Amino acid sequence: MKKYASILFISAFLILSGCSFLEEANDSINYATEATEYINDLSSFAEDTSSLVSEAANNPEAKSELESRLTSLQDTITDFNDIEAPAIAEGIHKNLTEKNQELLDITNNVLQNGKVAIEKLQDSEIYQTIENITSLMDQIEELGL
Repeated sequence: MKKYASILFISAFLILSGCSFLEEANDSINYATEATEYINDLSSFAEDTSSLVSEAANNPEAKSELESRLTSLQDTITDFNDIEAPAIAEGIHKNLTEKNQELLDITNNVLQNGKVAIEKLQDSEIYQTIENITSLMDQIEELGL
């Protein structure tokens, strides 16, 4: 009887630890997917707005579009920073949130009372910061393996 109970206990332990491993792997894949989508959003922002910056100086519609895109970027950054990272991705998430804070600081400096200061945007390192963040894509892809 003790032998049967021991086997049952060991079996239950192995099944539960296996479930934990699968859950952790699933969390890592989910995080990698969210982080990849976030970085793709940043890349799209950089591609879509780089031409808007020069247009916005002389075109009120382009300036309004740029203001809207910057505000949306701020929301995207904040939303990503608030997601919970699995244990395996804590280092990457910490690195991302630090770089995201730099990006938020830049966008806050460029947007004043909801209006974009074109000269500040042109002088900012917003696109370089986005490029620095997108360089973390290889590390994120490794989480999804």
